[in-house]
Amino acid sequence: MVLSYSRRIFLRFFLNARMENFLRGHVDAFTEWRGIPRVVLYDNLKSAVLERHGDAIRFHPTLLEFAGHYRYEPRPVAIARGNEKGRVERAIRYVRDNFFAARDFVDLEDLNRQAEAWCNGVAADRRCPDQNTLSVREAFAEEQPRLLNVPDTVFPLIERVEVSVGKTPYVRFDLNDYSIPHTHVRRPLTVLADLDYVRIVDGSQVLVRHRRSYDKGAQIEEPTHIEALTQHKRAARGHRATNHLVLAAPACQTLLLRAAERGDNLGTITVTLMRLLERYGAAELQAAILEALERDVPHPNAVRLALERRRELRNQPPPVALNLPAHVLAKDVVVQPHNLDIYDQLKEPSDDE
Repeated sequence: MVLSYSRRIFLRFFLNARMENFLRGHVDAFTEWRGIPRVVLYDNLKSAVLERHGDAIRFHPTLLEFAGHYRYEPRPVAIARGNEKGRVERAIRYVRDNFFAARDFVDLEDLNRQAEAWCNGVAADRRCPDQNTLSVREAFAEEQPRLLNVPDTVFPLIERVEVSVGKTPYVRFDLNDYSIPHTHVRRPLTVLADLDYVRIVDGSQVLVRHRRSYDKGAQIEEPTHIEALTQHKRAARGHRATNHLVLAAPACQTLLLRAAERGDNLGTITVTLMRLLERYGAAELQAAILEALERDVPHPNAVRLALERRRELRNQPPPVALNLPAHVLAKDVVVQPHNLDIYDQLKEPSDDE
């Protein structure tokens, strides 16, 4: 951005040309100059002019709202009239030749620090093009008191994106994935992003604030989200196993309640009962649990002893868990045979013959 009278330059670099960064450059320039021009000339870029037919101009509504907040007039230059924006074009050439050419910088922050020092140093000490007796710094000292005052409140420059979360607890924004609590999957949320942070909100509730990443394909995670999801999955697996046990042998529910009162590990008991159910069947497990409860021993070892005693009374061999390799298990896979009638059609003469 260039002031018309003094030719004072404000230079700031961004990673993209989105509307939010376009307006951030305005705010930073107004802050640096401690004032606002009454009229700002724009080229006919989409961030300023959405549609134009001669003098009929449809401005970008966000730019109009921004200009209203800072009380200046946005004015687009005429199409194909380069002389109306000559000050800016010459300033861009001056920046390319005297600042950017062959300059080394580490990152964007370092580049902007150098740009600020250059604008306040070399660029401010050059001769003012229209007034050879003054430097740009001296001309700006005359121009600055005539600028409009900067409002105390800053225009909110936040990228707002409505997103729909899938079945995984991540929100995709700007080619990166940000974690959210697993309790908010499969629902619409809102992403509010500034230069440094990404906030994910559900209505007025802020779910999480992540440091913004400018990488591509990165996963930015909050450790508590992953820990809560892991605990939830473990609990879900436990609930599924418990429900399966209760449906197969209803006495399992009483045994688990009695075991919980004793302070036993319910996860270990559930796993053991699932193995006994697989080996002995639902009817035998139900009878063995009832027997263990009658003896007031709500423990899987008592259930196992009862199952073994009932098996020996029936003169049955002990059940053995068979861990067969995959190629043996594949022999029992049911394969649906294909209909071979289509091959008979190959023997039939075609119309061409």
